[in-house]
Amino acid sequence: MAERRAFAQKISRTVAAEVRKQISGQYGGSPQLLKNLNIGGSVSHHTTVPLTEAVDPVDLEDYLITHPLAVESGPLRDLLEFPPDDIEVVYTPRECRTLVSAVPEESEMDPHVRDCVRSYTEDWAIVNRKYHKLGTGFNPNTLDKQKERQKGLPKQIFESDEAPDGNSYQDEQDDLKRRSMSIDDTPRGSWACSIFDLKNSLPDALLPNLLDRTPNEEIDHHNEDQRKSSRHKELFALHPAPDEEEPIERLSVPEVPKEHFGQRLLVKCLSLKFEIEIEPIFASLALYDVKEKKKISENFYFDLNSEQMKGMLRPHVPPAAISTLARSAIFSITYPSQDVFLVIKLEKVLQQGDIGECAEPYMIFKESDAAKNKEKLEKLKGQAEQFCQRLGKYRMPFAWTAIHLMNIVSSAGSLERDSTEVEVGTGERKGSWSERRNSSIVGRRSLERTTSGDEACNLTSFRPATLTVTNFFKQEGDRLSDEDLYKFLADMRRPSSVLRRLRPITAQLKIDISPAPENPHYCLTPELLQVKLYPDSRVRPTREILEFPARDVYVPNTTYRNLLYVYPQSLNFANRQGSARNITVKVQFMYGEDPSNAMPVIFGKSSCPEFSKEAYTAVVYHNRSPDFHEEIKIKLPATLTDHHHLLFTFYHVSCQQKQNTPLETPVGYTWIPMLQNGRLKTGQFCLPVSLEKPPQAYSVLSPEVPLPGMKWVDNHKGVFNVEVVAVSSLHTQDPYLDKFFALVHALDEHMFPVRIGDMRIMENNLENELKSSISALNSSQLEPVVRFLHLLLDKLILLVVRPPVIAGQIVNLGQASFEAMASIINRLHKNLDGNQDQHGRNSLLASYIYYVFRLPNTYPNSPSPGPGGLGGSVHYATMARSAVRPASLNLNRSRSLSNSNPDISGTPTSPDDEVRSIIGTKGLDRSNSWVNTGGPKAAPWGSNPSPCAESTQATDRSCNRMSSHTETSSFLQTLTGRLPTKKLFHEELALQWVVCSGSVREAALQQAWFFFELMVKSMVHHLYFADKLDAPRKNRFPERFMDDVTALVSTISGDIVSRFQKDTEMVERLNTSLAFFLNDLLSIMDRGFVFSLIKTCCKQVSSKLYSLTNPSNLASLKLDFLRIICSHEHYVTLNLPCSLLTPPASPSPSVSSATSQSSGFSTNVQDQKIANMFELSVPFRQQHYLAGLVLTELAVILDPDAEGLFGLHKKVINMVHNLLSSHDSDPRYADPQVKARVAMLYLPLIGVIMETVPQLYDFTESHNQRGRPSCVAVDEYESEGGSMISQTVAMAIAGTSVPQLTRPSSFLLPSSSGRQHSTFSTESSRSLLICLLWVLKNADESVLQKWFTDLSVLQLNRLLDLLYLCVSCFEYKGKKVFERMNSLTFKKSKDMRAKLEEAILGSIGARQEMVRRSRGQLERSPSGSAFGSQENLRWRKDMTHWRQNTEKLDKSHKPARSRAEIEHEALIDGNLATEANLIILDTLEIVVQTVSVTESKESILGGVLKVLLHSMACNQSALYLQHCFATQRALVSKFPELLFEEETEQCADLCLRLLRHCSSSISTIRSHASASLYLLMRQNFEIGNNFARVKMQVTMSLSSLVGTSQNFNEEFLRRSLKTILTYAEEDLELRETTFPDQVQDLVFNLHMILSDTVKMKEHQEDPEMLIDLMYRIAKGYQNSPDLRLTWLQNMAGKHSERSNHAESAQCLVHSAALVAEYLSMLEDRKYLPVGCVTFQNISSNVLEESAVSDDVVSPDEEGICSGKYFTEAGLVGLLEQAAASFSMAGMYEAVNEVYKVLIPIHEANRDAKKLSTIHGKLQEAFSKIVHQSTGWEFLLVEFFSPFSSLPPFLFFVLHCGNPNFILPKSYANSRTPSCHKDSSVANYRN
Repeated sequence: MAERRAFAQKISRTVAAEVRKQISGQYGGSPQLLKNLNIGGSVSHHTTVPLTEAVDPVDLEDYLITHPLAVESGPLRDLLEFPPDDIEVVYTPRECRTLVSAVPEESEMDPHVRDCVRSYTEDWAIVNRKYHKLGTGFNPNTLDKQKERQKGLPKQIFESDEAPDGNSYQDEQDDLKRRSMSIDDTPRGSWACSIFDLKNSLPDALLPNLLDRTPNEEIDHHNEDQRKSSRHKELFALHPAPDEEEPIERLSVPEVPKEHFGQRLLVKCLSLKFEIEIEPIFASLALYDVKEKKKISENFYFDLNSEQMKGMLRPHVPPAAISTLARSAIFSITYPSQDVFLVIKLEKVLQQGDIGECAEPYMIFKESDAAKNKEKLEKLKGQAEQFCQRLGKYRMPFAWTAIHLMNIVSSAGSLERDSTEVEVGTGERKGSWSERRNSSIVGRRSLERTTSGDEACNLTSFRPATLTVTNFFKQEGDRLSDEDLYKFLADMRRPSSVLRRLRPITAQLKIDISPAPENPHYCLTPELLQVKLYPDSRVRPTREILEFPARDVYVPNTTYRNLLYVYPQSLNFANRQGSARNITVKVQFMYGEDPSNAMPVIFGKSSCPEFSKEAYTAVVYHNRSPDFHEEIKIKLPATLTDHHHLLFTFYHVSCQQKQNTPLETPVGYTWIPMLQNGRLKTGQFCLPVSLEKPPQAYSVLSPEVPLPGMKWVDNHKGVFNVEVVAVSSLHTQDPYLDKFFALVHALDEHMFPVRIGDMRIMENNLENELKSSISALNSSQLEPVVRFLHLLLDKLILLVVRPPVIAGQIVNLGQASFEAMASIINRLHKNLDGNQDQHGRNSLLASYIYYVFRLPNTYPNSPSPGPGGLGGSVHYATMARSAVRPASLNLNRSRSLSNSNPDISGTPTSPDDEVRSIIGTKGLDRSNSWVNTGGPKAAPWGSNPSPCAESTQATDRSCNRMSSHTETSSFLQTLTGRLPTKKLFHEELALQWVVCSGSVREAALQQAWFFFELMVKSMVHHLYFADKLDAPRKNRFPERFMDDVTALVSTISGDIVSRFQKDTEMVERLNTSLAFFLNDLLSIMDRGFVFSLIKTCCKQVSSKLYSLTNPSNLASLKLDFLRIICSHEHYVTLNLPCSLLTPPASPSPSVSSATSQSSGFSTNVQDQKIANMFELSVPFRQQHYLAGLVLTELAVILDPDAEGLFGLHKKVINMVHNLLSSHDSDPRYADPQVKARVAMLYLPLIGVIMETVPQLYDFTESHNQRGRPSCVAVDEYESEGGSMISQTVAMAIAGTSVPQLTRPSSFLLPSSSGRQHSTFSTESSRSLLICLLWVLKNADESVLQKWFTDLSVLQLNRLLDLLYLCVSCFEYKGKKVFERMNSLTFKKSKDMRAKLEEAILGSIGARQEMVRRSRGQLERSPSGSAFGSQENLRWRKDMTHWRQNTEKLDKSHKPARSRAEIEHEALIDGNLATEANLIILDTLEIVVQTVSVTESKESILGGVLKVLLHSMACNQSALYLQHCFATQRALVSKFPELLFEEETEQCADLCLRLLRHCSSSISTIRSHASASLYLLMRQNFEIGNNFARVKMQVTMSLSSLVGTSQNFNEEFLRRSLKTILTYAEEDLELRETTFPDQVQDLVFNLHMILSDTVKMKEHQEDPEMLIDLMYRIAKGYQNSPDLRLTWLQNMAGKHSERSNHAESAQCLVHSAALVAEYLSMLEDRKYLPVGCVTFQNISSNVLEESAVSDDVVSPDEEGICSGKYFTEAGLVGLLEQAAASFSMAGMYEAVNEVYKVLIPIHEANRDAKKLSTIHGKLQEAFSKIVHQSTGWEFLLVEFFSPFSSLPPFLFFVLHCGNPNFILPKSYANSRTPSCHKDSSVANYRN
């Protein structure tokens, strides 16, 4: 024992404490087994580190320099180091929707406009990890990906799929029966029938070279080549990914920031027709939300007039631009609801008379009466022409209607008014709109409101509808306002609508409404820019209509938009003197006061120029206080001045043509200046109206200002209501943002004083103002903050990197900016929580970092690095951050630690102390401390060469001024020995974060991901611009920055450990953020340094875990942390896969002799390395650092003694599964050599899984639950009575000699601790086993072999147990199971389920029994969900823990899968089963080679054979079986004595398996099985010129096979028998021996049994025939006492069932004789019968039982005569039964003969009680004989009397009892021929 390898203890931990003690005494302690108990470390060369503690990682950068790889190039070379192009900084032009990008037309722009435009046009700055997509985070095993990888799979052929269905199968059987000779045609006693059938059979193809004598090595080599050819490369492609939620490491690339659209609706206006056509009518469309009382889109103007009608206006209308001819529009709706209406308004040319009068003709005239009313119409037309000529440029309101949008969309038939005919298809289409991506932009408040109301608000997928609107309502002159409209709309929804009572204007408006296509052609934006795909400018366009969302939408601006909408609402001229009745308002946008200064920026409506200089409102006839419903849309200039203003001029229009009256008379003026204190002026205005033209310079003042000498309407009261709305991505429309941007730009331009609002800010108080404006950003509205988010963050970052110089002093705004950023991102997080990914990352912020953020150009005036920087100018100082350090600090310390506070001197002893010291003194804020330097005056760096005087006076400042530092280069050089550099954002960020405290620190922690990602991108940009991306990693970042990072990571992991119970959600986010950060750092920093950070985190977690009673939450966080770090795309490289475990240059001296515990005999280094590679030794964990962490975690969590971690099994197993699956599909590791290196990182996994054997789900159990032909359920043969097969045989069939069909024996390790293992779930076990198979498949075989050589027998057996389990686990389920699972999705009824249970579970008679048991198992199963096996479970829908391909379909109506999908699933499953079994076969071959090498492991071979046999018993593909049989043949030829001398029970099993496959319907399987069976006989014969053992086993197997298998096909078996005969005939070597004859005998005997058994099934209903056949079958078993005994007993049972007691007794006598025969060979006891001779007096036929033929097996062979009857007690039992039966049959003479044999036995045992009973029975018997005259005569009389109550069959019994009895002719003729048509008498004579 002492020399066993260290690994041994690890595996053979038999579950219990004592055993552990024992082992630790015997071997050196294994680190894994003994965990923290470091006992018995006598052999180990260094202190082992318990698995629960972190080891020191290897210094990766040093290691790579000191261990160059020998290979110059090739696939292995790439494993060594990250690729040179690993990280790239890419500038991607942003996609522009329009053909020309939207930018202002002006060339001169103010700084804010310039910044905005830059922000909307500059390229995206993306940091691309080129191989990131190969990491597990981006490389999920998705369905589509799996499908891709599964292409071109060969179809595996399975017998279970080939087997025909029941009905057709039956027909085929009947047909075969007709073809084979009938039982009547040949004399039963001869072999003729068999020979005839056999001779007529065709053999299967013979295997070439099977009989050649080939050396074993050659055979092995050939087999291996065959096995390895055309194997599936990727095991995981065949295995569905474990069903888990979104994996934690999945980080989606944020969406590109883009313009926001709601759900888009295409509205096409087709035609508008009235009853009469006399004048042009103008229409507009807009959307209104009644509930929000808001217009939610701009107007769309369209013109459907005929050319003739348009002609009437020609004098007034200049030529129309094509953009104004649009008739279709795309509306966007962000918040669809039941309250949205499409409102159509009509206007006509102004004419004399109010609206009612003008609408009258439209109501009374009908088109059908046109001829009748011709004159009237002509007159109307004439009037209309006059008005058009004179008043053509004025409009009046005419009519309106509304369409309830959601009625159309949900196609609920007609609209709410019967007047609207809607042609819409039926069929409900529901679906909440929020399924769309757009839900992301909705804030929390609005989300709650949106989902209320009906869910049918999805505008993306309804069927297009064509509406015909037939009724319009005429406009009421006094009810034109929006308020009135909302009342009408609300009223329309009521059934008793007031509107219904109104007289409608009949017309026909046809409109098409449909979901807008993805990329419509010929589209114009609201600014009239052409959207891409605009092939021809002459085509009538579609207009995109700007949305005014009903509620806030939170999306950052990405395009330049600057529009102004003016809504004149009402005018009150009631108190104005003079005539002003038909009033119109002319609106102009002026850039000066001269009338010629009107700008052509007002958008045209329909059929007019694109832009005009003025717009008029519609006129309400004779109304002094009109309402207006106009919308005037203006394109704002980018740069506004104080002179820009809106001018409103009011006119009275005279409708009648009078002499000397002008057409329009101005009756008032008012205006709105566009800027007020530099801010855009918008909102509701109630303006006074002046009666005269405004004076000079009016535009800078507001009309509210009382200008001297001006006359106003109504005493300067406000009489004109107007609303001005801006939709602009330039103007924030938020005072706080405006102030902040204004101050920043003032600094930029260096223009003082700054005017902000009413304040003038001088330079001396600029600093305070700037700081207060930064902190006031919190008060701004969220919507503008989000809209200007990119610009805002850019500016804050700029202030950090380039502290401004104010009044000659550098102002450090780092802290203020950091705080502002923290608070802004937290606001976004809190308010937009619908907008986060699974890690709590707000998508707006994530896309800012990913696309927008870049390092500001850090030197003033230099262009920004990369295209377009954050514009900048001179007045910034860039300064070194080391400036902040007091001299004392830097000089007193061996190395500068930036993360300790400047005010603490002395060197902290460790980073942890350092962290504490920082945290302890957070109040001292380094970022604000100021250093007064005494050096010469110097200009701040980066300022002008000749700076202004004040900036050079820095050194004279008073010392108490905070936040201003400056110093000189010479001073700095003395401090740090280097010149100052520019401030780097990541350094500043790390510094601010480390020193912040209180609420700021909390805010930063809440959103740590943001700062981490910002820091990483800044680091990469810095390396990129400094050209350091190729520099050695150790020189990339200064030490003080690394110290800050260490402090940061250390404090944050401290937070995780201390707060994980309180702030669960926050800590989860923090944990993943930290992990992603470290993952990122691995790509850019010194990797050894990052490993040490990982160690720091793990160490903190581990030390806390110890003290917890329930550690699973924290352990779960640690798993997430590890999983994210290990999702790095170069995870394999980070693990140094090419390094052989050499003693690493470890920081801890104790590990210097780093090989793991060596065992006694393997002293050479190579073996040492092997052991280290396979266990979690310290060298392994140091060198393969990340893999070590993962496997250690696995080992610790799966440890059955691990308290409280049971819930994490699935999680930790999924982590490993996920990694391996990703390696498997990774194109970089496709090369087998490379894959072997990758697999090397997981070798300890084998040991870890071997440790878990007792906990794995037992897939073998399910075998007994699943009617496979070769399996019998346990309960079935315990009830001996009706069973057709004896227990031993059934056991042989089941492949085990233990009567429980549970795990193989080594699974049943005694649990001495009495502790029950919690079993893993099926899914976890399956995942673990597939991982094991992956490692075995890909690992280097020579390494495996060396390791197997080192393993103890116990451990190798453990491994074989695992393989045994794998066989069951990955067994093919069969297409039928998949089909059943599918059909079950439809049928839910319980009885259906019951039938299915029967179908799946039962194909033997034990169905109900099994179902009952599997139900029982449900209650017992530890997981509570396992239903029998996983396969059985799958279709139990109410307890499924397996979801079809992890598609989360709605369970209630899961669609049935198509035929193709089922086929595909079966194809995958078949390939998985084949590949898994081939891997097992490969491993078995390695084990066998190991045995050949060591020769001390023969005992292992039995285990190998057991696995092989088990795999043959399962449902296997033809491909696998060929290889399996080849391996089996090689094994038998190498170790023949194994089967024939040691594992005899396995021999029986093998025979059974081979026979079963000989009857396969697939010819290749039959060929191989026959070949194997033939070679088995041959080898058995060669050992001892006899193959009695194989003969007997084959005969027994055949019987059990035929007796139990339902769908057994004798035709196929006959072929195989013929094949075996053919081999025997062609076998030249053995031709001269008795072998061919023995084979022939055996084959004929088998064929007889075959025929008989098949017939038995036919004669199930004919008892006499059945018994006759049973007799012949029993005769066929002459050479296997156990089987013969069974059949004799079966016959006895059948007889006594039918009350044929005499026959039953004869069978029992034969049984007893058989037992006596073998007992006399086994035990020489005088009182026992000598053999069957003793029973001659009862029946002379008994001599048949004598064991005399040459091939009778001797009873002392194992497995022979082992039944319970082959004992003295068994014999006594048989005889007593026989006596009882004779007695019941009235054959009292025979009773006496039986007791003659029994009495000596009882006498020898002095059993007086038994003797007394016997003599009592004898007395009864004799007295009965006396009472009847003479027994025989009585019997004969009885027999021949026609009323005989004795059954005819008794005749034969009598014949057996009295050989001289002759059958009377009369009887023979009188009986029906069926009784003896088969000359049964002759048979019995035989």
